[in-house]
Amino acid sequence: MSIVTRHQLSVICYLTTFLCYLSSYSQSTIQPIGYWSEHLNYQNTIQVVKGDKIYCATASALFSIDANNEAQRYNKITGLNEIGVSCIAWDDATAQLVIAYTNSNVDILNNSLVNNIGDIKRSSISGDKQLYNIFCKNGLAYLCSGLGVIVADLNKFEIKDTWFIGNTGNQVKVNGFTTDGNYFYAATDEGLKRASISANNLANYINWSNLSGSNGLSAGVSKNIIYTNNKVIAQKNDSLFILNNNNWNLLYADTAWPIVNINASSNKILVCQRTASGNSRVIQLNTNGTIEKVLLKPSIISFPKSALSDGTDIWVADYFGGLSKNATQQFIPNGPLGTADGDLIFTNNNLYAAAGSVDESWNYLYNRNGIYNFIDRSWNDIGYYNTNALDSVLDFIALAADPRDGSIWAGSYGGGLVNMNNNAIKIYKQKYLQAAAGDVTSYRVSGLAFDQNNNLWISNYAAPQDLKVMKVDGTFKSFSIPFTHFENALSQIVVDDANQIWMVSPRGNGVFCYNYGNNIDITTDDQWKYFQTGIGHGNLPGNNVYCIAKDKNSFIWIGTDNGIAVVQCATNIFQQNCDAVLPVVQQDQFSGYLFFGQQVQCIAVDGANRKWVGTKNGVWLISPEGDKIIYNFTENNSPLLNNDVKKIAIDPITGEVFISTFSGICSFRSTATEATETASKVLVFPNPVPPHYNGTIAIRGLADNSLVKIAELNGRLVYQTRSLGGQAIWNGKNYKGETIAGGVYLVMVRNDDGTEKIVTKIVMVGSK
Repeated sequence: MSIVTRHQLSVICYLTTFLCYLSSYSQSTIQPIGYWSEHLNYQNTIQVVKGDKIYCATASALFSIDANNEAQRYNKITGLNEIGVSCIAWDDATAQLVIAYTNSNVDILNNSLVNNIGDIKRSSISGDKQLYNIFCKNGLAYLCSGLGVIVADLNKFEIKDTWFIGNTGNQVKVNGFTTDGNYFYAATDEGLKRASISANNLANYINWSNLSGSNGLSAGVSKNIIYTNNKVIAQKNDSLFILNNNNWNLLYADTAWPIVNINASSNKILVCQRTASGNSRVIQLNTNGTIEKVLLKPSIISFPKSALSDGTDIWVADYFGGLSKNATQQFIPNGPLGTADGDLIFTNNNLYAAAGSVDESWNYLYNRNGIYNFIDRSWNDIGYYNTNALDSVLDFIALAADPRDGSIWAGSYGGGLVNMNNNAIKIYKQKYLQAAAGDVTSYRVSGLAFDQNNNLWISNYAAPQDLKVMKVDGTFKSFSIPFTHFENALSQIVVDDANQIWMVSPRGNGVFCYNYGNNIDITTDDQWKYFQTGIGHGNLPGNNVYCIAKDKNSFIWIGTDNGIAVVQCATNIFQQNCDAVLPVVQQDQFSGYLFFGQQVQCIAVDGANRKWVGTKNGVWLISPEGDKIIYNFTENNSPLLNNDVKKIAIDPITGEVFISTFSGICSFRSTATEATETASKVLVFPNPVPPHYNGTIAIRGLADNSLVKIAELNGRLVYQTRSLGGQAIWNGKNYKGETIAGGVYLVMVRNDDGTEKIVTKIVMVGSK
């Protein structure tokens, strides 16, 4: 009979308890510290191809469906080099997927291995380098570009040749490419061109003849060319022609159904069609022109972009309906509907993202996506497409969570103020807000914030009285800001610790601060201050202000088009003359004003009072005082989706930093969380720590700056550190940097009174 030691029994009991605990969180997919996650749209699919799996490209990334109908995502987080897919193709000879991006970069995917061909992207050649289509054969990829045909070697991962096949050797856009074994065919904007495969120099345009304009094929743009069932089929406008003995015969045309795309698969022709009124279908033709199958289901097929037959099923990539099989089964990996340029806020452990946007001149852009919410690691949305009450309310850009009932208040730039309380929706317009000057049907809400008395402050952009408040009793009051400001522009609102209202005035105006005194309705004690450039006038580095944030020291951080300013005396600005200070940051051996010359678009404060700053050149994490750079993430040195960072929000519980960029939303698992008053609910992640784990172990739920000790069961100290905000991190090694043995370790926290207590345990399974 084996003997279990007390130490082993402790491990077994703790593991059992933890596994039971873990089962209740089985849906959580929070990444370890230092890891990135993507939150992209997988509904807007643009192309489907068959390889070892079914691969489907979206406007942002791609995914695959295997024989068990299980999806796998491929994106910049998983190893691809770009975001924004143009087209894809499968090469049977090398069993690889070719991925072309909108910026002309090319990736070659082989299982999980990615090889890059960046020559086209890096090339300084002038002209249209966009890649529009790909044809693969025998280890070569023929890339259809605006320059001509670019040939890539899929074994050597390099560009093999470039063929400029315009009528005089000029560049010409190539829309499609194929071969029948004897000739290469290129569908171009100058017509359908053909060259013998055995020609000595296919880069010489003389070897290419134009077939359009004779033998039944009219002159002009050739949209596509495919080869299937030993037949060459050309697309001319919305008609298909088949080559028979050097003559082109009409194969298929239907004036009621314009053609979006054609594809050859399983000896069939798959045709995607869509009318001007939005009616859509996919048909399968054989090479005698007979329609064999019709897929017509508006709820699934509404804008088909690509289709294929695998011999049994028809797969359709639809721009609004994701990937479908036989128009009955849909595959849409979870994600938001798109990008989110508006506010990101956390409330009740859930993230809300406003999908709307405005341009640099603050014109609305008719964004219909509404609001996304991220609950239990799953994205949902509410807006024009699924909520009848919001069918006329577009461009949501401002958000605030009601501290009384947790409902969401949303500002539509043109559609008024909206309250969403579970399934109840109420819209506030004419009786409560004022229309924009010169646009009498537009009620523009561009900023929202609750003060300490639960009054909701509202930026009513371009209204005669552009500051509104919905008082706690539900009544509204309007204010005229006593400073002339261009276009009565008002946007983001922040309430400071003195219950003062700070407002961004975009379009080069600056920042306002308002103190309404003891009573909103009594204006005799109202106080206003205007921050602009110049000493004595606010000392901002620029009047074009994009964002403000309040930190844990009650400082107001202001982001401009020329860096950052900090109002350190924010709570006392009406008791003393107070200008903003310009932080000086040390970088390498040089120092300078923080983000001098850069457009600071958003600022978020984490649990350790550090600042996450979004610019057009990436995202930065700076120290609490702004004098040190901790991280600088760009699209070149990290999985950041795009350098143009719009908004940032931080999960106060996990420390996960959500970053909304021009190309979509991603998140980074950071090291700081919001502190708690006591360490009563401490959580360790991961726990148990698996063998050979090389990541960081997080201990969260702590009071700010707690002294945390890791010790063996006998009390022997292994390691100690202090928490950043409410979270401490540990690399799993002892204070000498040595790998520790498997077992159970105690986490002890020192309280403010100097006493220590054990708050949790960490199980190290085997060696780290």
